[in-house]
Amino acid sequence: MVSKAPSFWWQRSGWQAFGLWPLSRLYGHIAGRRMARKVRPSVSVPVFCVGNFTVGGAGKTPTAIAIARAARARGLTPGFLSRGYGGHLRQTVLVDPARHGADAVGDEPLLLAREAMTVVSRRRLDGAKRLVAEGCDLIIMDDGFQSAQLVLDFALVVIDARRGIGNGHLVPAGPVRAPLSEQLRQMSALLKVGEGEGADPVVRLAARAAKPLRVASLVPRPDAAIAGQRVLAFAGIADPAKFYRTVAAIGGTVAAQRSFPDHHPFTEAELLDLIGVAERDSLVPVTTTKDAARLAGRKGAAERLLALARVVEVDMVFDDPHAPGLMIEEAIAHCRRRLLENGKG
Repeated sequence: MVSKAPSFWWQRSGWQAFGLWPLSRLYGHIAGRRMARKVRPSVSVPVFCVGNFTVGGAGKTPTAIAIARAARARGLTPGFLSRGYGGHLRQTVLVDPARHGADAVGDEPLLLAREAMTVVSRRRLDGAKRLVAEGCDLIIMDDGFQSAQLVLDFALVVIDARRGIGNGHLVPAGPVRAPLSEQLRQMSALLKVGEGEGADPVVRLAARAAKPLRVASLVPRPDAAIAGQRVLAFAGIADPAKFYRTVAAIGGTVAAQRSFPDHHPFTEAELLDLIGVAERDSLVPVTTTKDAARLAGRKGAAERLLALARVVEVDMVFDDPHAPGLMIEEAIAHCRRRLLENGKG
């Protein structure tokens, strides 16, 4: 299962967007009603959701990891809850990177499981209960902001400063997942990632709604094996261009690039082509952690390519280093209030 967002989603509105407007109106009505659902199931520990307004990446997974690290620094035992997009397992599963591959649980859960206990579940409530049973005292939900499957104690919505919300239309005319007014109403804070002006209109709307703004950047870790080298950069993520800029920022010269859909399951032929280009032109293959997760554990060309490739690691760094801890404290306080209101405190 992969997602390839149409390019017109990220351009000024044209005939494609306007032609799909009736479908977007229907989609928005359904998505808005679901989000506005009054009764949601809950669990006995705080649920911290990291989501975004749109289809496609904005930095949710690195943000979730940063929150988990801040939680551990406070003596908490965080656990990640993911739907496992791209994986085929339907049941609730505690992710084991030594046993599970991306084809089973998805690429993002494998990255999360390097940091903390991670459960994949199509039913968020079942997954949350499993994490509580395993001893987690803070659930960090990677995505799921619009699903309305759990009571959220804190909803941090991530937006890319350059791409913003694209053309601003709802799916399928644009990338927006639910009516923006409802999303703004339910979010706890907005996190703007990177530099650019694409997110500014949403930042202003959030300010009018009295929602706090946090600012952060994806900071790549230096890699001497990339700096000064000619590289073949390949990525199957929502915004490959962002990755290519990151490679350039750490000193690599992107002599060739290959872009694939988000969560793309590489075929043997595609992998052999990447190896062939790298060897023919004496290029260092460079890729993302998500792509490396989809290659890990596979034999043949995947194993060969992963052995040749350098993987660019990035960290979400908040402008205010205290921000993750403060948001965690808000989630804990909200959880305590709802438990008291429900007579469970």
